[in-house]
Amino acid sequence: MSVHAIGRAFVTFSIRAVTGLHIGGRGGGLEIGGMDKPVIRDPLTNQPFIPGSSLKGKMRSLSEKQRALPSNWRIGESKIHVCEEPSDYAACPVCRVFGTPGEKAFSTPTRLLVRDVQLKEESASKLDSLSLDRPYTEVKAEVAIDRVTSAATPRHLERVPAGAVFGPGEMVYTVYTSDDGSCDPHQDVNLLRVVFEAMQLLEHDSLGGSGSRGSGKVAFEEIQITVWSSDNYFATEPQSVGSFPTLTELIAEGEQVLDCVREKLNLRETGSAGGHS
Repeated sequence: MSVHAIGRAFVTFSIRAVTGLHIGGRGGGLEIGGMDKPVIRDPLTNQPFIPGSSLKGKMRSLSEKQRALPSNWRIGESKIHVCEEPSDYAACPVCRVFGTPGEKAFSTPTRLLVRDVQLKEESASKLDSLSLDRPYTEVKAEVAIDRVTSAATPRHLERVPAGAVFGPGEMVYTVYTSDDGSCDPHQDVNLLRVVFEAMQLLEHDSLGGSGSRGSGKVAFEEIQITVWSSDNYFATEPQSVGSFPTLTELIAEGEQVLDCVREKLNLRETGSAGGHS
């Protein structure tokens, strides 16, 4: 099987923490003053950030649940859905977009790449100027109650305060073709819709820990979509598809966005609707 990329769609964005955001780092252990649940931080800046693995993993998990797919493959302490048969994989949008383990010989390349998202400089400066519990973060005190003994156990959750903005984030979606038909570029462009849906599911759910207790509500903002076509991949500028202040506006114009991506990749079908600019 010969597979090659015909182009890539770049989705850049900012993520605003609508409520306090906790994405866990290494625990504080039993030392005096140790944090029960610290956030993950960039070792060079000491600033909190959003790992691409956390963002992609939550988007995948929500996409699996939306389609009632079974969690049948263990990765570390988590379980994900992985198709077991080639026929299932061919029809599975989640496995094709988010990827499958290398052990699956029938799988094709992962379409979606998600990069780490750093704290925006403006937010970092604002948080640094505040009298917070820790650098750039607040500490939320919680109490766990034993349902049998009623004993109270205090715990401390470190969070990035509401209003902080991370960005620019970047997702890279690759469109493939193959000589045996296992990769269909038209289908790949259609599956870009799965990425937009996963972003919307995340806005309706939560990112990071303690989502059921108020943390982790986020919003995608300042979304831009550009395309790099293999026909002219090393051009000085990518081809613009559109800019969207909010995810709601992107979702509303989703079909026009997909059609514009097809056009930029020379996949436009005769009689299809015009693209977004």
